[in-house]
Amino acid sequence: MKRLALFCLAAFSTTLQAASPAYVLSGADLHTVSHGTIAGGELLIRDGKIAAIGARVDAPADALRIDLKGKRIYPGLIASDSLLGLTEVDAVRATVDMAESGSVNPNARALVAIDADSELLPVARSNGVLTVHVVPRAGEDGLLTGQSALVKLDGWTWEEMSLVPSVGVHLVWPSSRVPPWLPAKAQEKAAEALRKNLAAIDTAFREARSYQAARKGKLAGAEDLRWEAMLPVLDGQQPLFVHADDAVQIRDSLAFAQRENLRLVLVGGMDAWRFAATLKARDVPVILGSSHNLPLRRWESYDTLYSNAGKLAAAGVRLAIANESGSSNERNLPYQAASYAAFGLDREAALRAITLGPAEILGVADRLGSLDVGKDATLFVADNDALENFTHVERAWIQGREVDMSNRHTRLNDKYRGKYSGKPKD
Repeated sequence: MKRLALFCLAAFSTTLQAASPAYVLSGADLHTVSHGTIAGGELLIRDGKIAAIGARVDAPADALRIDLKGKRIYPGLIASDSLLGLTEVDAVRATVDMAESGSVNPNARALVAIDADSELLPVARSNGVLTVHVVPRAGEDGLLTGQSALVKLDGWTWEEMSLVPSVGVHLVWPSSRVPPWLPAKAQEKAAEALRKNLAAIDTAFREARSYQAARKGKLAGAEDLRWEAMLPVLDGQQPLFVHADDAVQIRDSLAFAQRENLRLVLVGGMDAWRFAATLKARDVPVILGSSHNLPLRRWESYDTLYSNAGKLAAAGVRLAIANESGSSNERNLPYQAASYAAFGLDREAALRAITLGPAEILGVADRLGSLDVGKDATLFVADNDALENFTHVERAWIQGREVDMSNRHTRLNDKYRGKYSGKPKD
């Protein structure tokens, strides 16, 4: 009986998939990112993919045609450095699961900690953020924090949400910045902690290299999950994401990556503009953090961080822009890009830095980041420019499935609009 039920369920699921409708999104301006804008064009969605795009497309007779005249269609935005699903309410410890104890945890997987029922996921989705790079953070003494995951904001479980279970390993480079007003004893203690952390990084990679050599020589004993997680990084199959902001951190991490022959992605990068030529020459991409911070030094201009992205782009550095201000504000990702665009970054480049740019850096440019035939139909419809504050995202599709745009914010909006219009409380 149980086997029969499973067979019927599988057959029903297959029937649903086969009956999945084709859509023609017609009349909207198509902001492809990869090849300009198609004014008043058409886009065909079939089997979860973009099947055709252009001024006019050939569509099946039974395709559902949706008139979107006057609207704009964009590829789904990609949050490239996020805690979505790992934190809910920062002040409630039971809802925060973003870091492991200890300093060396490359085997920790962000994917399995994601809460698919988080109220914050549909909030981000409602502003066009449809794909998220979920990154483990450092605990009190964290260095190698674990493996990040790329997920879609649609699914009942973390398994269903998963796009790339392991994107790479993350390393938080220790900072040498110490306030000059600290007592000499405290400065000595900070310097000693820095030496200890740098030595721990060297030791971890040395042990990982030894484990790699033992595995290749078939001499390894029991499997060590920490070093197993490091093998794709050491082999160059995955990048090492290094979180570093100030000039000393960036300089030392670049030297380390070159010495260890690693594929490096710089995350944060408040001082990255100072190394623009080196980053370009070594093809080191940058996932740039929030511009809404004070400069690192008191004497620097107020726009030092705002102009960072423009300088990196002008040098030809591969660039993504992240929100980096907590999962509750991930919906503000397009406004981070807009802030950089107001200080020297080309507007099209700003849009690219939250779509195709992160897709390339995260290794999914063949599936996401632009409106191109063959890519996942992960896109949204807006009534105005996606980077503008009062733009309304009206509809969205993730892998060809239209998703619900309601969330806690819209429910509260409806509730209190009803209150002040005299509607009885439900």
